[in-house]
Amino acid sequence: MSKERSRRTLPPVVSARRKKDKYPTPREFRPVRDTPAGRFPLLTVFRGLERTVPFRKYPGDDAAILRIARRTWAHLVDGPGWMYVAPPTTPPEVRAAGFRMVESTDDEIVVARAHLVNSPSMDVYLDVIHEFLHILQRRQGRALWLGPKVPYVDRPTEIEAYAFSVAEARRLGVPDSYLREYLRVTWVTKTESLRLLRNVGVSAKN
Repeated sequence: MSKERSRRTLPPVVSARRKKDKYPTPREFRPVRDTPAGRFPLLTVFRGLERTVPFRKYPGDDAAILRIARRTWAHLVDGPGWMYVAPPTTPPEVRAAGFRMVESTDDEIVVARAHLVNSPSMDVYLDVIHEFLHILQRRQGRALWLGPKVPYVDRPTEIEAYAFSVAEARRLGVPDSYLREYLRVTWVTKTESLRLLRNVGVSAKN
C-alpha cells in the first residue's frame, strides 16, 4: 500500500502546491480533483485511468481487469494521508500507532482529499496505479499486510507495486531525483528507506 503510515508517525495533511507540475501525466488521465468526501466509482474520480499504458500492463485478462476497476471504489476522506487499499480491519501495528484506517470488505481505495487536491499530478498518478495493483494482488489471494515482523520495504506486494510505478515514471521521463523524493516513506528508518530504493532499482545518489 502506497504511503500509509504505521508505527512511527501519523500521516500529514498534504499542503497546497506552490509550483506547477514539473512532470506531466498522460493526457488520458484526468483526475477529478474537486471530488468531495464520499464513496465513488474509481473510474469516476480517476477518469481515463483505464486508457493509460499501465492499465494495459497489469497481469491478467484485460477484460477482467476492467470489470474489477469498474467495481472498485474510491473513498475520499478529509484529514491526513495519501492513498491505501481499505483493509477489512485495521492492522494491529497501525492501530497501535494511533491511526484508524477506513475498513471495508469491498475493493476500495481510500484517498485523502488533500492529496488529490494538492499533490503533484505525477504523485497522484503513480499512487493510484500502485494501489490498483494492490487490489489485483489481493484478488489473487496475496496478503497485503504481513505483520510487523516483515518490514514495509520488504513486502513482496509493495516492492512489486512500487517497481510498477517506477517503471511507468521512467517511461514518462521522470528522473531518479524525483523518484527518490516520491519514495520517501516517513515511517521507516533511513536504512529501510535506502533498502526500498535498492529493492525497486532507484539510485540513492544524484
